[in-house]
Amino acid sequence: MTTDIWAWVRDTHRQLAEAGHHRLADAIVELPEHATEGRNEQLDAQYPEAVAAARALGLPWVEVYLRHWRMQNLLNKRQQGEAVLPEAVDLLDFAHGEDTAGCPQSVCVVQDFAICHARVDGPGYVAERLAVVGETLDRIEPGRACYDCLSREYSDALEDDGRAAEALDYLDSAANRMRAAGQPVSLRFHQARAGTLHLLGRHEDVLELLDTAERAEQAQGRRLDERDQRWGALLRARALAALGRTEESLALLPEQAEAERHADLRGAWTQTVELLVAAGARENDAELGAALARWVGYLDGVGAHRPCVDLLLAAGRLALARGARTVALTLAATGERKLTRLRRTDGVSEQVAALRTAAEALPEPELPVPPGELAEHLASVGVPYETGADLLSVALDRYRGEQAGATGLAVLLATVLGGLGHARAASDLLWRHLEDDPADRELTGALGEMLMDARDAEGVRRLADRLAGSAPADAHWIRARWAAAEGRWAEALEQCRSILELDDEVLNTRRLAAHAATELGDHATAQRMYQELLEHAVPVEGAAGEDGHRTVREPDLWHLITAATANRDWAVVRSTGALLDIEFDEPEGPVDEEWQLVTIRAIRTNGATSDLPALRTGPATARVLPVLGEDLTLNHGDVVVFGPALLEPPPAEDAPEEERQRWRPVFELLTLLDPAGYTTYWIDGGWPGEEPWAALREELHRAGYEVWVYSGDQYRITDPAEGEDTLPGVYAALGVPPTATAAEADALLLRLTEAWAHPPAWPALAEAAGADLARHEEIVERYGL
Repeated sequence: MTTDIWAWVRDTHRQLAEAGHHRLADAIVELPEHATEGRNEQLDAQYPEAVAAARALGLPWVEVYLRHWRMQNLLNKRQQGEAVLPEAVDLLDFAHGEDTAGCPQSVCVVQDFAICHARVDGPGYVAERLAVVGETLDRIEPGRACYDCLSREYSDALEDDGRAAEALDYLDSAANRMRAAGQPVSLRFHQARAGTLHLLGRHEDVLELLDTAERAEQAQGRRLDERDQRWGALLRARALAALGRTEESLALLPEQAEAERHADLRGAWTQTVELLVAAGARENDAELGAALARWVGYLDGVGAHRPCVDLLLAAGRLALARGARTVALTLAATGERKLTRLRRTDGVSEQVAALRTAAEALPEPELPVPPGELAEHLASVGVPYETGADLLSVALDRYRGEQAGATGLAVLLATVLGGLGHARAASDLLWRHLEDDPADRELTGALGEMLMDARDAEGVRRLADRLAGSAPADAHWIRARWAAAEGRWAEALEQCRSILELDDEVLNTRRLAAHAATELGDHATAQRMYQELLEHAVPVEGAAGEDGHRTVREPDLWHLITAATANRDWAVVRSTGALLDIEFDEPEGPVDEEWQLVTIRAIRTNGATSDLPALRTGPATARVLPVLGEDLTLNHGDVVVFGPALLEPPPAEDAPEEERQRWRPVFELLTLLDPAGYTTYWIDGGWPGEEPWAALREELHRAGYEVWVYSGDQYRITDPAEGEDTLPGVYAALGVPPTATAAEADALLLRLTEAWAHPPAWPALAEAAGADLARHEEIVERYGL
């Protein structure tokens, strides 16, 4: 089967758009980019609707395509393993059914199946991976793009079997077959080959290969995307570190924050850092250890068992070098547990055992005070977390069998371990102590925190079920917080209501209930919860010396203003604003003033975020300034309600004056309050010059219209008089007010642009106006718009 996947995508996109299925057509184009660039939130927002639409329309090929790209994201960008294994198996079966066997993306699903098994246990599934990938490679032509991907997958399996030299030979042979078939070898193929060279210790060859491959890519007119740039820098940094060229390596190594954002970087990033630490070129501190522990915990939770073990062994070696005994022992225990999930443990089981032996050989610290006084001592002197963990472990061991003294130390040790990134180990510790002291609320509260930090859904359920009989409010609270953490807002609100039926005095429950109601768009409930909170709490002016949990906090007041604004309860907006010393121009009525320019962050229909300039008109309202397209449910002049929290911090006081002047507060869109009713049409054509354009804008504005330019200086159109030469162009959105018809807007634009040397086109507006489209079609053709 030789169908070109991207030709099929283009045809399918066109057919869906022509049939009016624009959201699904957009998803066909956008979802792969979200998947490969790691835009996980956008993908998660767009995918469910898209796959449901494909199923409703009876388009199994489209369903395979969408599910494959989501699986690529889950496996590669999110590094998931056993958590998605059932989906990977089901997708393989679905992609090779009667209705989907001819789908060009069905071949790629084989890659998903192989990658998923590699995440679970690459060496343990070598035979299966080689068999399924090899069979597929035998039946497809080297000229297909998927031959490149599957060849890399076959090579990866050979590497996992300890056959790096054979893997390199295989890649070289595959590259020759692709070139002979006229298929260019991708940059990612070369990056995979660089990884194989690294395993063989050929680090100079890695650098040469990357330089040559990137030059070839650019010579073909292909720009390196962000992913390729990140990986190019990381692979070079690793090779340079292995060669002892540490300064060059450090200059290229992506920041730790990059590895936090992109889970696929973490393995190679850690290998590079370990080399740099060994060379004395990078600090080996507890912060690094905590980051690695969090990454280990993430891989543990998603069932990526083999990468988890590889990473924890590196983290363990670094912990040993720091002398962090408890951390190293914790990592060894995690490794021992993960070994039970691997099919093949030769080599790795010995490394885990060596980690435990070396950790146990580290000296135990001497307690500076008796065990019962250690918690107070640590609070007073302030020791580093890893030192604190070692001291608490010794003290807890001394308390063995004495539960009364041990519980407090266990909670404190669990808190410290959680701070060091070991939430799963912390929760395991607390579970053990809970068996001896099941009624201790401090213990159950701390355990709930750690279970949520560890993303342990089964542990949360188990603890809530355990508490349901003896402490039902606590059980509901754990369920409410877990539902909120997973974005199940209706369930979170229902659990909070159950708590309030048991105890009407609780405040944090009302805060969470109000937040859940806001997420559900139930602003009436949110306002009521915040008002009840004020009634039950200590007032702001009497808060001094009170427990912070029982007092009104400033964010409570801002959230109340936001909810009241969404409900148009202007009296509450004004009375609550007075508590915050907000002064209004008018004493009563709706708040509609001119405060400052702000930015409103909204979600597009495809799940992507968009920052919109707006004029703040009150404590929680703003009027949208630009004219917007169909991918946003807002438009010019709409008044929106925004959340009170700043999404980005202001510049530092010592930042340049220009930066501080340019900064605008960024707020999250909550809801549309007052729609202005503008309709958007697009204008495209030659740039008339500053004065004619300014005159156009002024006339349009005077008539109640608005226009917003989206093109920049780089936008050029064909000059029909000069052939291949180009003219500066302008691409703008026209906002037509609800008081004007499309025909009136069309006539107005014709009058305002009739003297322009290069007439613009607005075919959609002309069509809506019932005007002659031929003029606009001729302009589009003549200027190549």
